[in-house]
Amino acid sequence: MKETSFIEQNRKKWDRFEKLYASKSEDPEELSDLYMDITNDLGYAQTFYKRRTVRVYLNQLAQKVFSGVHKQKGEPLKKLLQVWQVSLPLEIYRSRKNLLFALIAFLVYAILGAVTTSINPDFPRIVLGDGYVEMTLENIAKGNPLGVYESDDQTAMFIRITTNNLKVAFLTFFVGFFFTIGTHLLLFSNGVMLGSFQSYFYTKGLLLTSFLGIWIHGAFEISSIVLAGGAGITVGSGLLFPGSYSRLQALQLSAKRGLKIMLSLVPFIIAAGFLESFVTQNYDVLPDWSKWLIIAFSFSMILFVYVIYPIIVARKYPHLIENEELFARKERKEWSLYKLRNTGDILFDSFQFYRLNFGKFIRPIISFVLPLVLILVAIQDYSRIDDLEIEHWFDWMGQLTVMMGFDFVSIRDVVIAFSWTFVFSFIFLSVFWTFLSIDSEFKTKDFMLFVRKKLMQVWLANLLLYIVVFCLPWYLLLGAILLVPLISLLGPTVVFYENGTLKEKLSKGFRFGTGSFGNMLISLIVTVLLICLLMQPFALVFSIHNEYTNKPQIKDLLDMFVETARRFFELYSENAVVYGNIIRQIFYLTFIFILVPFFAVLAGVCYFSEVEKKEARSLKQAFQQFGKTNRYKESKEDFE
Repeated sequence: MKETSFIEQNRKKWDRFEKLYASKSEDPEELSDLYMDITNDLGYAQTFYKRRTVRVYLNQLAQKVFSGVHKQKGEPLKKLLQVWQVSLPLEIYRSRKNLLFALIAFLVYAILGAVTTSINPDFPRIVLGDGYVEMTLENIAKGNPLGVYESDDQTAMFIRITTNNLKVAFLTFFVGFFFTIGTHLLLFSNGVMLGSFQSYFYTKGLLLTSFLGIWIHGAFEISSIVLAGGAGITVGSGLLFPGSYSRLQALQLSAKRGLKIMLSLVPFIIAAGFLESFVTQNYDVLPDWSKWLIIAFSFSMILFVYVIYPIIVARKYPHLIENEELFARKERKEWSLYKLRNTGDILFDSFQFYRLNFGKFIRPIISFVLPLVLILVAIQDYSRIDDLEIEHWFDWMGQLTVMMGFDFVSIRDVVIAFSWTFVFSFIFLSVFWTFLSIDSEFKTKDFMLFVRKKLMQVWLANLLLYIVVFCLPWYLLLGAILLVPLISLLGPTVVFYENGTLKEKLSKGFRFGTGSFGNMLISLIVTVLLICLLMQPFALVFSIHNEYTNKPQIKDLLDMFVETARRFFELYSENAVVYGNIIRQIFYLTFIFILVPFFAVLAGVCYFSEVEKKEARSLKQAFQQFGKTNRYKESKEDFE
C-alpha cells in the first residue's frame, strides 16, 4: 500500500484519538481499543515506511496511548483518607485479639506492682529508683507532689518527652519480632512501674491528686504503650503461629499489620507529649472538672479509634476482612529496569535489587572506599581525642560529627568533610555501575574506567545533597527531607541519561525529581521509619544519655556490648571510654556502608520509573521485537 493511501485510510481514526487525548478522556475501553489500533498501524509503518514521517507521527501517538493507559493518577490525599477510613481500621480489627491480650497483660502487671507496693512500701525504690522516690518525697513535703512535671522550658520538655515516648513505643513494638518475648518484658516493666507509682501515692493519701495529674497525658501515653505492645505481639504471632503460610509469609503479613498500627499511634504519642508539657505542668491551677473532661475525652478517642470504629468498618466491609491474606501469596514478575511503578513497587523493587546485587556493589566499596574511610576516621580520632574521652549526650550525632567533621571547628574538619563527599559519590557510583552491568560479572578495569569518567559528574550532581546533609543541624534534617526528592535524581540522571551536556542532564534531573516528588518522598519517609524501627534493639536511633549520670536512658545491645568491653579495657588501660567510643564508631560505619547504597538503589529505581513514564522506553523496546519472535513456538511472553 502506498503511504498516501495508508494515511488516507486511517486519518479519521488518528484524528479521533488526537481529540480524545486533548479532552483528557479517561474511558479505559476506548483507550484500550486505540492502543491496539495505533500500535498495529505503527508496526505496519515500521515495516514499510521506516524513514517516513508517518512512522515518527505514529510513534508519538503510541507513546501518548501508553501514557494514557498506564498513567498513575495523583492520590496522596485520597489514599491517606482511605487508609484511615478503611485499611487501618480493618488491620486493627484483624489484630483485636492481640491488642486485647496486651491490655489484659498490662493490667495484670500493673495490679502486681500495686499489690507488691502495698505489701512492701520500699518496692517503688526498686522499680523507680531511690533518686526519683526521694525527689517525690521532697515535692510532697513542699505541697507540690507532681513537681516532677514542672519545667522552665516547655518546648524543650515537649521535644524531650515526645522523643522518649516514641522511642519506648517503637522499641516495645520492634522487640515483638523476637517471638514476642521482648514485648512482654517491656509491658511487664511499664505495667509494674505504673501500678507501683499509683499505689505509692495511695499510701500517701494522694491517689486522686496523682490520678488527675498523671492521666491528663497518661490516657494517650499509656494507651499507646499498650497498643504498641499489641502491635509487637501481632508481629511475633506471625512467627509463632504461621498457620497455612510459611513463617516468612506469615511474618510479612504480621509485620505489615503491626507497622500500620504503630504508625497510627504517632499522632497520639505526640498529643501525649504536648499535654504533659503544656497542660499537666499546670495541673494545680486547673479546675477538677477540666481534668476529668480531658481524661474522658482522651480515653474516648482511643476507644473510638481502636475499638468502636474498627468494628463498624468490619461490619460494613465483611468481604475485605480476609482480602489482605492474599498479599503473601501474590506472585511477582521478574525485575526489570524500565517499568511504571507506584510507591509500593518502587520500595519492593529497591529492596529486591539491593538483596540480589548486594555482593556486587559492596565489593568495590570494601576494596576502595573502606581503606580511605579508615584513614579519615583515624586522623579525626587522633586529632579530636578529647571528643573520644566523653560519653556524648546524643551518641549517634556525637560520633558521626567526630568521624566526618561536619561541625567544622577547624580547617582539618572542612578537608575531612570534603573528602567524605567523594566517599559517598564513590558508593553511589558502585551502585549505578551495578545497574548498568546487571547481567554481567564485575570487572575491576571496566569499573575503574567508569569511575574516572563519572566521578566528578556525580559529585557535582550530589553537591547540593551533600550541603544539606553536612551543613544543616541534625534537628533540621527532618524538615530537609522535603527537599531531598527534588535533588535525589540528579546523580542517576548524569550517569544513565545518554544524551545532552552535563548542564542539560542536571536540568532534566531536576524535572525528573519534580515529576517523581510524591513517590520519592513517601519512599524516603517509609524507608527512614523502617530503618529507625529496625535499628532500635541494636543501637537506639535516639540514643540519648542522661546528662547527670552520663548513662543511656534506655540501654540497647550496643550500649550493653560497649559497657562489657569497657570493663575489660579498664583492666589494661586508662582510656576505656576511648575504646568504647571506637567500638561505637565501627558499628556506625558498618551502618553507613549498608544504608547509603540502599538510598542510591532507591534513587536509581525511581529514576528508571520516571524515565519510563516520560519516554515509554519499554514500549519502544517492544516495538523493536515485532517480527522477531518464533512464529511456530509460543514463549512465556506470548501469554503475558
